[in-house]
Amino acid sequence: MIKTLVSSLFAGLVLVTAACGGGGGEPTPQDDVSTGTDAALPDAPPFETVPLEGEAAPPEETVRLLFIHHSTGENWLNDENGQLGLALRANNYFVSDTNYGWGPNAIGDTTDIGHWWLWFRGPDSSAILDAVYGESGQNCSYSRLDDDPGGENEVIVFKSCFPNSALQGDTDDPVPDIDDNPLKEQDSSSEFHTAANAKGIYIDLLEYFATRPEKLFIVITAPPLSDGTFAWNARVFNDWLVNDWLKDYTVGNVFVFDFYNVLTTNGGSPEVNDLGKATGNHHRFVDGQVEHITDGDDDDDPNVLEYPSGDGDDHPSQAGNLKATSEFVPLLNRAYNQWKAGR
Repeated sequence: MIKTLVSSLFAGLVLVTAACGGGGGEPTPQDDVSTGTDAALPDAPPFETVPLEGEAAPPEETVRLLFIHHSTGENWLNDENGQLGLALRANNYFVSDTNYGWGPNAIGDTTDIGHWWLWFRGPDSSAILDAVYGESGQNCSYSRLDDDPGGENEVIVFKSCFPNSALQGDTDDPVPDIDDNPLKEQDSSSEFHTAANAKGIYIDLLEYFATRPEKLFIVITAPPLSDGTFAWNARVFNDWLVNDWLKDYTVGNVFVFDFYNVLTTNGGSPEVNDLGKATGNHHRFVDGQVEHITDGDDDDDPNVLEYPSGDGDDHPSQAGNLKATSEFVPLLNRAYNQWKAGR
């Protein structure tokens, strides 16, 4: 049963904020924000969520988590938008992030699908990943726990932005071997940004992930576009990531959250979400089961963004981001608990 459980998702909040930027230093609490344990809760989020207990219970000990993102991720984390930072803090994750300008050779500028090869498999990946695992700073504004538990980042969350949903080609095209994959190092505007080449990039990433069983890697699918030109390709590709990519992968340290799918149905307008509804598209944990519902949209464009921030702006609206937060965090907890139990 889906219940209202704001207290479970957002209990015990301690507000610490940092301005967005390229630095990796510790944030300075704002003068008008309480940082004590008696800090008042923010206004209750206007949505319902599943109880965070059982398989979806938060980690017992504080977990260091790094989120690799750009502007959409920044909005999702923000206390005044998607509130993901607040939710992760309430679930015992110490969150750090990367943004534009971050890291060796400013690798933080490059987060398209073809760029992930550079992060995890390229010639400078060793230095990049040392920085990823060691990062403890904030590069945009969101609340997080006061105390860093120390050690390396244990959970690595990474996401490409919405231009990556413009996947060209035919979804049945053969997948190239990584040595012959022209999408390596390329951005989403490349002619080589195709569904088949993107599959090849992700298949190769598993070679690295398999060498790091002590890390949990969370793939966030790229959000959808309002333009339906390549929407079907994006749908097929993200279904493949969720349902097929990991079929033969036995290490158990990779999970996919279908951010794309969650943002393809709303509650009647971009300012109203359909969280907790039996209808619509969802990726959520309900009554002990993972639901990945992709056929819940009965309009003429079932594979496009239904939460634009405005005309011509495909950054998801707050309503979409709040839906994503509520559906993602229980799945993250479940993935973490399963991975931890299997080590």
